[in-house]
Amino acid sequence: MNERGILDLIIIRLPKLSVREKIFLSEMLESETDLIRKSQSDIEHIINRKIPSLWNLDAVRKQAVRDAETARLREIKWVALRDSAYPPLLREIYDPPLLLFYRGRLPNPELPLAGIVGTRKPCPRSAAQAYDIAKELGQSGISVVSGLAKGIDAMAHRGNIDGGASTVAVLGSGADVIYPLTNRQLARRILETGGAVLTEYPPGTSPYKWNFPARNRIISGLSRGVLIAEAPQKSGSLITAGFALEQNRELWVASAGTGGNDGNKVFDRRGTEKLAEDGAQVINSASDILTAWNIKKNVRESEHIAGGPDMAASLAHSLGISI
Repeated sequence: MNERGILDLIIIRLPKLSVREKIFLSEMLESETDLIRKSQSDIEHIINRKIPSLWNLDAVRKQAVRDAETARLREIKWVALRDSAYPPLLREIYDPPLLLFYRGRLPNPELPLAGIVGTRKPCPRSAAQAYDIAKELGQSGISVVSGLAKGIDAMAHRGNIDGGASTVAVLGSGADVIYPLTNRQLARRILETGGAVLTEYPPGTSPYKWNFPARNRIISGLSRGVLIAEAPQKSGSLITAGFALEQNRELWVASAGTGGNDGNKVFDRRGTEKLAEDGAQVINSASDILTAWNIKKNVRESEHIAGGPDMAASLAHSLGISI
């Protein structure tokens, strides 16, 4: 712990402050003592607005102390926005997290990351394509960022690991609260293969539904480009796409997510279809991304990615999807 003590841990626990206000407050204060000596009216003067409720700063500090101890016990590290280890692309967005909590290893700042997200209930072709693209990216040294959700996210993480990369999962909960529970084994595998499970939320934070839209800005913020594999008309993936555009990231749509025949079952792809209509590049394989980034494809013949009906059937079975 440096001379700032648990200052930033206290600040992120202060209620009724925006991410930007927490960053500004952190920049204005040098130590935990600086904050404790200030009244709420002093803080209101710093952020230039009235705070709508009274704080119990002593209670907030005690919670921050518990956060630090929980993180230590559960092997959760954190990196602050001001630290050199903070992911550089994420630092550039409008509202980067003041603190990132993580287990595992932070991604190499010298290498680009690709975001891959999509619906929790994809068609078999989209699931297979997400896996294939993530695997091929991994074989060429590109790590994938996703949200550890069921469906496309899980397929992207698995494909990237199978391609030999260290994939990154961004949570809408504490780093010690894996959600959904069915992906606990996947999270363990991510850590065992050198990846990271990270979040802006302190240890013990439950997966509240309002955390996930905010989480999506981190997925796109970490990434050089974001692929939407398949998304219905109303989808969290479209929120990620919006953040990607705001953050000046490349935005792609997977070809399987824009139409085609899937037997008798109807899948809602209106989200990805609209993105394609609005100008997002439709890609067929990881080669499209690698070419755009001027990265040489590195897939040995013996490791050629399996695709097509057999892969789709296998993935559909694991997802509980009927073909």
